[in-house]
Amino acid sequence: MTAVRLSVILPTLNAAHRLPQALASLAPWPTAERIVVDGGSSDGSRLLAEQENCRLLSSEPGRGRQLAAGAEAASGDWLLFLHADTRLSPGWAPVVSGFIAAADSQQRAGFFRLRFDCDHPGARRIERLANWRAERLGLPYGDQALLISRTLYRQCGGFRPLPLMEDVELVRRLGRRRLQPLPAETLTSARKYYRDGWLARLAMNLCMLGLYLAGVPPQHLARLYR
Repeated sequence: MTAVRLSVILPTLNAAHRLPQALASLAPWPTAERIVVDGGSSDGSRLLAEQENCRLLSSEPGRGRQLAAGAEAASGDWLLFLHADTRLSPGWAPVVSGFIAAADSQQRAGFFRLRFDCDHPGARRIERLANWRAERLGLPYGDQALLISRTLYRQCGGFRPLPLMEDVELVRRLGRRRLQPLPAETLTSARKYYRDGWLARLAMNLCMLGLYLAGVPPQHLARLYR
């Protein structure tokens, strides 16, 4: 693992309460370059990133823009895009190392299985739906993380500076055949589901995806999404 140049890019916006867990989960790969791209936080996210010896960048808010800036600044041959409210499950490092070592890994991108950080029954149902969507339709979301070689990332054009759906837009350009599920999990925050209700939040996410696939510009969708 130490021989592989891995850069982990984390976009932040007032994520100080979740960022420590995300960074701590990266400990199994101690040589990874950790890049925090902050979109204008006012809660101490920037200070926390500095205290954790991360490489700190500033950007206008918007995950697509932040992820693109992090990838451009990264020095690694492999890029791992990870949301600040998501952490990698134990055992992820050997899985990533094995994927990278595969002969055709330069032409594929890997994503993790989704799991929420709670025991609510609704979480298990939504996890199953999300993982089915990712594996069968080739539509993993950003909270499932994305592992991709710098070569393939540049070939496919990278993240676009979109305010929403930047993850779906990228994986659609990659195509289902170049996406591979990894036998490891991301543990992501269920905060928005508790706030909005499990069914209501699921309906909102499905509505946003349907409208995007129908051609509604992400700029319009961002006004509806929260």
